[in-house]
Amino acid sequence: MKIAVLGTGMVGRTHAGKLSQLGYEVVVGTRVVIATKLKDKPDMMGNPPFSAWLKDNKKVKLENYSDAAKQGEIIINAVKGEVVVETLKSLEQELSGKILIDISNPLDFSKGMPPTLFVSNIDSLGEQIQKVLPRTKVVKTLNTLNAYLQVDPNQLANGDHDIFISGNDAEAKAKVVGYLKEWYGWKRVIDLGDITTARGAEMVLPLWLRLFSTLKKPMFNIKVVTE
Repeated sequence: MKIAVLGTGMVGRTHAGKLSQLGYEVVVGTRVVIATKLKDKPDMMGNPPFSAWLKDNKKVKLENYSDAAKQGEIIINAVKGEVVVETLKSLEQELSGKILIDISNPLDFSKGMPPTLFVSNIDSLGEQIQKVLPRTKVVKTLNTLNAYLQVDPNQLANGDHDIFISGNDAEAKAKVVGYLKEWYGWKRVIDLGDITTARGAEMVLPLWLRLFSTLKKPMFNIKVVTE
């Protein structure tokens, strides 16, 4: 299976690196390949430039968004929220008929930290992506926790905590649940329903940000307990 990860930030790198280590053929998509390779300064979070990461992950290929989307059998969307709809809309043909695992969030950093949500309550980024990609099976998941836990939930409480999944296509969601278990070792996945339920998952972020500020570390998650 060839997996395309769209986005070269910390989240995209974490997924691409993990999947490459597992033996999958991974291609990472970026807007302009040469510009990404020429960056030589850390990002706003202090992460090294992508070119330095790529040297340590030699099996991962870097392509422009279009070529990466064409090559990927499964697509993981890790593009920044503020540009994701525009970016993915331009890839409608390349993504047609494929499963897109959307892990993005509608975070607005224009007024500093903590960021706010630029869409919420009556809409979600997941829904907006599905709207501009009508022939793509969009599945929202993994957006409610730190990237390192996304790909290795057993780092926390032996994996005894929850992630959520939303999407209109039941078969696609079932496949993604299988991928989450096979790739990353997830044990607890809660299906919230259709893509409109991504609103709730995305609105977890304000709580997550406040917890992060209080706990001073990102290695935490939600566990849903019922009677």
